[in-house]
Order: sequence, then structure tokens, then C-alpha cells
Amino acid sequence: MKFEVTILGSSSATPIFNRNPTSQVLNINERLYLIDCGEGTQQQMLRFDVKASRIDHIFISHLHGDHYLGLVGLLSSMHLNGRKKGLKLVCPEPLKEIIDLQLRYSDTELQFPVEYVFTNAQQREVVVSNNDVTIETIPLDHRIACTGFLFREKKRLRKLIKEKIENLDISVAYYSILKKGGDYTDEKGNVYKNEDLTIDSAEPKTYAYCSDTMYNENYLAQIANATLLYHEATFLNDMLDRAVITHHTTALQAGEIALKTNAKKLLIGHFSARYKTLNELLDEAKINFPSTELAIEGKTFFIE
Repeated sequence: MKFEVTILGSSSATPIFNRNPTSQVLNINERLYLIDCGEGTQQQMLRFDVKASRIDHIFISHLHGDHYLGLVGLLSSMHLNGRKKGLKLVCPEPLKEIIDLQLRYSDTELQFPVEYVFTNAQQREVVVSNNDVTIETIPLDHRIACTGFLFREKKRLRKLIKEKIENLDISVAYYSILKKGGDYTDEKGNVYKNEDLTIDSAEPKTYAYCSDTMYNENYLAQIANATLLYHEATFLNDMLDRAVITHHTTALQAGEIALKTNAKKLLIGHFSARYKTLNELLDEAKINFPSTELAIEGKTFFIE
């Protein structure tokens, strides 16, 4: 099953040089999930061939502009391009008022339904569940209410061992039972154990998206053992005082979080505009967690 994330924006408060405000698109089994929607996200989607028509879920972590100011424009473009199918928007409750006001004063009535799911930054909640994935909020510690999002694959059914199934001439009608863990009994009453006829599917993978937050161990247990952990790393650690004041994380701290939570791989982003190049941030995160990469715009990371 495809499970990958493409970076659309990796800058913090303002766009700078070749970096845009935060946005990512997650592909899970060919379903696209947009995570945050900073200014310029539409242009980035065009640039990296991400089709808005394929996005049915949008997640907004919090209401600082670099995480949502591109949203109204995206909704308007969906409307102008004739979208009819519904859209689920997972976001802080005040965002609905902002969108309604924009649409009201432009005399626009969207031609597709928007289903709002409001987040609660005080507790973790499952906000989406379908055949492929369960998505829950991660309460974070920022200057305003803010949540991350934890995407967890659902366990796949067991896989049939083709040769053994064929040798026993097992009817297709039994396949579903076997995949769900049941044993097989033939016409003579012989019982064949499930573990002899099938193999377990791969362990479910997880993607933990930790948006703006200061270092805080309250959410570490929830994101433990992530296959891929995205964590903001706005500053180098020589600006720790500034990070604390603005409720952000340093690259060194992001590496420490990945180490403490036993992440398989760390992806850092949300870089301050003060940094023209990013190698120092990467090197600093690697002090604590060598398996770290930069959230470079246009790059796709496979979650495996």
C-alpha cells in the first residue's frame, strides 16, 4: 500500500528565498490528505503535480497564518473548477468563521459541501477513520491552540500462501475466512491451522506530524515508534531562548524527541527565514538522531 508524503512548504512565519510556508500532502493508498495550507500552496501543488480534485481531506493544525492563509484560495479554486464532491476539513473551530466571512464578502457560495471536524487542543481524538487509516490529533504546546496529526495504517488481512492453498484445492469461498485468521477444515474433517496456510501482513506504519510546538514531553508517548516523524525545528539551539518565547523547537531538541520516542526516521521543517541554508539545522538534529532529513520542498518521502 502506498504511504508517502510530499513537502509543499517548509518555511516558518514568512516565505523566503525558495521556501514557502508550511504544507504537505500525504498519499495513503492513492487517497490524498493535505496537511496545513500556507500561502502559496496552490502554486506548489501545480508545480509538483498534486491535483486538488483528488484531495478529500484537509487538516489545519492551528490558526497562525503560515498554516492556513492559502486555504480560502484553494477552496475558491475548487469551486471555480466545478468541484461537486464533498470535502472534510479538520481544523480549529474559529476557522469556519474566517472562511464564512471571506465567502460572504465575496458573495460566493461553494458548490460543494464542506464537512467540518473541529479539533480540541486539550485532548487527543480520532478525527478520521476509514478502511486504510486512523487519524488522531496530537495536542501540542504552542502560543495558541495547536494540534499535530498521527496517521496510523490499519492492519492488513493475512496473506495466503499460494502453493499450499492450491495443493489443498481450497475453495475461493474460504479465502476470506483464512485472511481473517480462521483455520481450514476439509471434507474429511482434517484441520489445517491458519499459520500453516497464511503469513501475517506487515506491521502498520505511522506518520506523526508535529506542527508548531515548544519542547514538551507530554505528547511523546503518543508518537512513540513512528515510522516517520515530522517535527518542527524552527531554530538552531543557540536561539533556545527565542524558541521558548515563541513556543517553538530547536533542531537539537527535535533530534532528542526522535531519539526518546524511538522514531525510525526524523524529518525536520518549519525553518526560520533567518537561515538561508539549512545544513546547520540538519547537522544539529543529527547530533541526537543521525537518521534525520530535511523537509525539502518537492521531495517525496516514502514511509516504510
